[in-house]
Amino acid sequence: MDIDTNTRLYGIFGHPVAHSLSPAMHNRAFAAMGYNGVYLAFDVADIGAAVDGGRALGLGGWSITIPHKVAVMPLLDEVDPVARNIGAVNTVVNQGGRLMGYNSDGLGAVAALTEKCVVEGRSVAVIGAGGAARAIAFCLKAAGARITIVNRSIDRGEALARDLDVPFLPLAEFSKPVYHVLVNTTAVGMTPLTDAVPVDERMLVPEMTVMDIVYNPLKTRLLKTAARRGCTVVDGVAMFVYQGAFQFECWTGMKAPVALMRDTVMNLLGKRDD
Repeated sequence: MDIDTNTRLYGIFGHPVAHSLSPAMHNRAFAAMGYNGVYLAFDVADIGAAVDGGRALGLGGWSITIPHKVAVMPLLDEVDPVARNIGAVNTVVNQGGRLMGYNSDGLGAVAALTEKCVVEGRSVAVIGAGGAARAIAFCLKAAGARITIVNRSIDRGEALARDLDVPFLPLAEFSKPVYHVLVNTTAVGMTPLTDAVPVDERMLVPEMTVMDIVYNPLKTRLLKTAARRGCTVVDGVAMFVYQGAFQFECWTGMKAPVALMRDTVMNLLGKRDD
């Protein structure tokens, strides 16, 4: 990697960020495409100061992760309508000093799913009611899917369903396998609680596509069970890579090397595709 006075600086703002796979993924993509850029991880407690610093230093853009996806919004000059409707920003583009906010989480999930199945007109159960659920459900609905929010907490689940104008079902009543697609947006099954599953395995039938946004472990118990029961499965790396590809393209104007970005993440996780 050659660094000179024309090198554009990018990064991820979050707290903590030491675990982030984004620097390796984006730096390899920059190098492969011959783009003169460098991507670093910034452990940021004060998002206001970080945004001011990024603007003053002329950073080309940055990723936003926990806990700053909502707090960053009023600090930007403009927020894309999709991100505003979702209520969170995970991508900032510096356009000549004007900071533009986007959300690529939901778009990444839709791209990952459409590799394996059709979403338009299909019934989709979104498990969870947090920020990821909101982004994914919003973008799937925009893509023509019929969404049902399923959540353990009734208050939170009903609130999200009301915001999206879609049905809500308490997790305790999620007992009929009538959905084409199931998306787990919760942390259930993530390391170290890898034996946990968010739904009863009887809900998983061969006609379904099952996606888990968890990617550590890569093959969660939910995905292993779904594959064993004949479902089509989509791992969390796919969403992570596609949301990163959207960022790469926003920043560089170049087509993202998606396969290489996925390979980089898979190698970092110490995993390989079957």
